[in-house]
Amino acid sequence: MQDRISITMLDDGIADVRLIRTDKMNALDGAMWEALAAAVDQLKATAGLRVVVLSGEGRAFCAGLDLSSLGGERDPGATSAGGGLAERTRGLANNAQYAAWGWRELPVPVIAAVHGVAFGAGSQIMAAADIRIVHPDTRIAIMEMRWGLVPDVAGMALWRTQVADDVLREMIYTNREFNGVEAKALGFATHVAEEPLAKAMELAGVIAGKNPHAIRGAKRLCNMLADASDAEILQAESDEQIKVIRTPNQMEAVMAHMQKRKPDFAD
Repeated sequence: MQDRISITMLDDGIADVRLIRTDKMNALDGAMWEALAAAVDQLKATAGLRVVVLSGEGRAFCAGLDLSSLGGERDPGATSAGGGLAERTRGLANNAQYAAWGWRELPVPVIAAVHGVAFGAGSQIMAAADIRIVHPDTRIAIMEMRWGLVPDVAGMALWRTQVADDVLREMIYTNREFNGVEAKALGFATHVAEEPLAKAMELAGVIAGKNPHAIRGAKRLCNMLADASDAEILQAESDEQIKVIRTPNQMEAVMAHMQKRKPDFAD
C-alpha cells in the first residue's frame, strides 16, 4: 500500500489519507484498487479515529481507471481490481465497488478534498465521502460511457442521495465534463474552495471536536436515508439517541460548551 496510499494520523483522531500515485494522476491499477481496500480496512480497525480526510497528491484527485490495466482482461466478467464483477467479495460489494463503497462503510465521517481531475471511478470514490470539497477548476466526469461502459464502482448507490435523477442520467449518458463550480450547483460537491485540502482539514477539526459516539450514530442514520422506510428511520433515531443520551460524553459536550473549553471525550 505504501506506494499507492498514505495514511497519517493527526491530532484529535483525524486521518489524513492521500492517493500518492502521482506519476499516473492517481489512476487505478491493480495495486491501487488493492491499496484503497487495504486503507479502508486499516481505518476500520483504527482506535480513536474521529474523521477521515481523503485527497490526492500531485496534479489530481483521481484520473479514474488506468486504461493499461484493461489490456490483460479476457473474461468479460473480470475486473482489474481482482475477482469477478458478479462476485460479492467485500460484503455488499465486489472488489472494485469496495474502493468507493468502503468509505461509506467507515463508521466516521469522510471528507474528500478534490482538485485536478475526478474522472470515472475517481468521481465515484469522491461520491463516497460524506462531504465533498472541490476546487472550482476541478474537472469531473462520469466517464464510463466514453469507453462503452456503465458506471460500476458504487456510484449509482451513492449519487442517488446527492444528485437529481435527470441530472445524473444526463451526466452518465453523455459523459460530459463539468467543473467544480457546476458540481456544487448540481449536487456532486458540497463546497467549492480555492484550497480544498485546507478547507477539509478545517472542517475535520470541527467534527473531531464533537461527541464521537453521537457522530457515529448520526452517520448510521444518514446512511439509512436512501432506502429505509419512515418507520425504520424514526425507530433508528430513537435507538441512536438512547445510546448517547446522559452518557459521560454527552454530558461532557454540554459542560465543555457551557465552560467555553475544548471537550475531552472518551473513545
